[in-house]
Amino acid sequence: MIVNTQTIKKLAAQGKRLDGRGLTEFRGPITIETDISWTAEGSAKVTIGDTVVLAGVKMSLEKPYNDTPDQGGIMINAELTPMSSSQYERGPPGIKAIELSRVTDRGIREAKAIDMKKLCVTPGEKAWFVIIDIVTINDAGNLFDAAGVAVLAALKNARFPTVDAETGAIDYKKKTDQKLPLLKEPLSVTVYKINGALVLDLTTEEEQVYEARLTVASDSNGIISAMQKGGEGPLSLEEIEKMVTLSMEKASFLRGELDKSVQ
Repeated sequence: MIVNTQTIKKLAAQGKRLDGRGLTEFRGPITIETDISWTAEGSAKVTIGDTVVLAGVKMSLEKPYNDTPDQGGIMINAELTPMSSSQYERGPPGIKAIELSRVTDRGIREAKAIDMKKLCVTPGEKAWFVIIDIVTINDAGNLFDAAGVAVLAALKNARFPTVDAETGAIDYKKKTDQKLPLLKEPLSVTVYKINGALVLDLTTEEEQVYEARLTVASDSNGIISAMQKGGEGPLSLEEIEKMVTLSMEKASFLRGELDKSVQ
């Protein structure tokens, strides 16, 4: 769809959008499904409007890092697939994929969402490492928020695989009832600035015209774990304060949607 970018900017200044939503209104329906992959230890599919993102959790026993011998680890990767948008090509991760994985990772890591010490099996020798893959199915805008919800849903859904007591071999076909030791459940919400207006849940057309954005990760207690600014435009202190408040309010809304689907 070809859209005049000036139209989007003019509408935003008037508190309006092309699809009729309010500036801070998320697209519907928002759906969250778990257990979508039997080969993953945890998995989730999140749909926000026409944006669809998958997240899968795999766990492996590895040697801990030298500086944290009594802790496990976490790694998040993002793949922006060509089927999700004509913008993407096969090959090494591009800048957008790297930023998506890093922003999502930072919100979880800095919140200390997972009790890393409980992932340790034998200090200095063996610990569980949690690898999370984000895969886009359809990019219709706002991948940051969709990926954040998908990753948290997959983590809540994850169960440890069975380990043979004698050989130490992992049987990935059998899962235990043991969940990941989650201490906090951070969610990220991204607020965009378009022609002076603060807007949420952008479509791909709207993403072409934003001046600045701020992604804020916060937990259920309203504690902020990470913030990431994007875009070339500046943000005033007053705008940042409004964006943080708005982000945390909408994080509570998304958490409510998540709680309906994942126990």
